[in-house]
Formats: sequence, structure tokens, C-alpha cells
Amino acid sequence: MKKLYFIAIYPPQEIIEEVKIFKKDLAENYDNSKALKNNAHITLFPPFSRELELENDIHEAFQKIDTTISPFEVQLNGFGSFANPKNPVLFVQPEYNRHLNDLHLRVLQKFSFMKYSFNPHITVGYRNLSYENFLKAWEIYKDKEYKTKFIVDKIILLRHDYNWIPIAEKKLGII
Repeated sequence: MKKLYFIAIYPPQEIIEEVKIFKKDLAENYDNSKALKNNAHITLFPPFSRELELENDIHEAFQKIDTTISPFEVQLNGFGSFANPKNPVLFVQPEYNRHLNDLHLRVLQKFSFMKYSFNPHITVGYRNLSYENFLKAWEIYKDKEYKTKFIVDKIILLRHDYNWIPIAEKKLGII
């Protein structure tokens, strides 16, 4: 049986709750309930499918990711979007962060079997967000202020079992 996996950074619970307020707004006012299914996170490696029997291999590769970097701060500042008419996305925008990019490259050293572009963000609206509703929401969110910051001190491996479940984590830090 195949399962989905991905690797992410989760902000602290209080930021997850703050972002949930934006997600609820999109669900209630822009007919976008799907975004409520996932907690706020920054994806380091997007969902991929593997046989459950290979999960030990995934764990091994995850534990081999070089995380010998000091914990670092990520600043969230306002909102951004991917205005693709077929799959629009509205998100909380992190400021550029070389440590975040470095961490992503370290993940790619062990998980390099698919190509994708790394554009760090915390999704607020997507999936069943129509392009028309996206445009209405974007009119509000493009100038909306939201600023906060958090310390990244670990990465998390998740598996999809009806919901995304953390199955491993790896702390950042110098050994």
C-alpha cells in the first residue's frame, strides 16, 4: 500500500492558531474549506508517494539530513500569492532567509528524486479556492498586514493517514 510523505517546518502553536484565523476567513467568505485541513507549515520537500514497506528507508534518509546548523529565525511579513487560474494559492510570505534556503538544500542532498521549485510560504488558501474567489480574497489580503517571527529548531517528516501525522523529527544544532 502506498502512502504520502513530506518534510516541513512547523511554526509554534500560537502562529498556527493565528494563521488558522486567515484560513477560517477564506473558508467562510471565499468558499475555501480545504485549507482548514492542514496546520500552518513551510514545506521543505513536497508530498511524495512510496510503498509503506519502504518507510524505514525514508526514515533512514531523513535521519541522514545534515542538520548541523544553528537554529535560526524566520520572519513572516504579509501575504503573497500564486495567481495560477487553475490552482490559485494565497499564503503568508516569509522574508528571504539564506538559512531556510540552506536547510532546503540539505534536505535535497538526501531527497533528490524529484525536481520542484522552492518558494517558501505558509499556505492560507488553495485547492477548492476558485480563481474568482481568489481574486476577491487577494484584493483584501495583498495589503493586509501580518508580521511575526519564529525560531526554526527542527524539521519534521510526516505521513498521510487521513490527516498528516508527524512520524519523525530532527533537531537543528551543532553536534
